[in-house]
Amino acid sequence: MNALNTPHPAVTVIGLGQMGSALATALLERGHPTTVWNRSAHKAEPLVARGARLAATPEEALAASSLIIACVLDYEALHTVLDPLTDSLAGKVLVNLTSGSPEQAHEATAWARSHGADYLDGAIMTTPPGVGRPEMMFLYSGSDAVFEAHRPTLATLGDPLYLGTDPGLASLYDSALLGLMWATMTGWLHGTALVGAEQTPATTFTPLAIRWLTAVAGFLTTYAPQVDAGDYPGDDATVDVQIAAIDHLIHAAAARGIDNALPELLKATMERAKAAGHGQASYAGVIEVLRGA
Repeated sequence: MNALNTPHPAVTVIGLGQMGSALATALLERGHPTTVWNRSAHKAEPLVARGARLAATPEEALAASSLIIACVLDYEALHTVLDPLTDSLAGKVLVNLTSGSPEQAHEATAWARSHGADYLDGAIMTTPPGVGRPEMMFLYSGSDAVFEAHRPTLATLGDPLYLGTDPGLASLYDSALLGLMWATMTGWLHGTALVGAEQTPATTFTPLAIRWLTAVAGFLTTYAPQVDAGDYPGDDATVDVQIAAIDHLIHAAAARGIDNALPELLKATMERAKAAGHGQASYAGVIEVLRGA
């Protein structure tokens, strides 16, 4: 029987850092025969105890399965392992969950295809403890046929979301979503520091912050069509209004000794939008200066 038609196809996982080990664990827990390889073999010991097969060499790891999942430090590490084994790649499917840039994903796709391998680029939108939970997003881009063929196996890792045939999309979305995460978390930390200056615990402030972020998500839904249309009616709150409002934050934080680098940056961006003629636009109009030339 073809391995793709079996309930639990065999998988090889290359790279057993915290994330690679979590990937292998999720596969094992769902019944996939799993071969693992890592430069430091001792990292495989907990997985072997769970039933994984430890490959002695990368060649042995590639030979064990038609589906290869790689999760190593970076693309340089990936090529260090696989470049000497290009003769063994023909007929394999390489799902690369190594973090990198869209440009690297394009190069890796061409490299894999030149050696007879199918390639799917991916991005893991969780930390290792979240691997295996169905609500956690795993982003994929590249061959739609490869994605559909292996969707059930990929679903053991998390919710597999296919973004399109451009192999760089997973990395691009990864960068965009991480930027959103860092901006949101830093904004929350700034707010937590501000109310904390008045002895408000973070655990008291955070439920209100989460409720507010839920409301803010509605603005994103409102503003997305404006961004696509390039038309920003300021019928809710204009950039000019936001500039006045952020001054209150800056003054309150300064009076309490809170670092204001983040709100000062936000105000400067709003002021650039105003100077470019978007003062009466909705806040979505700020994208015009973020897009640059």
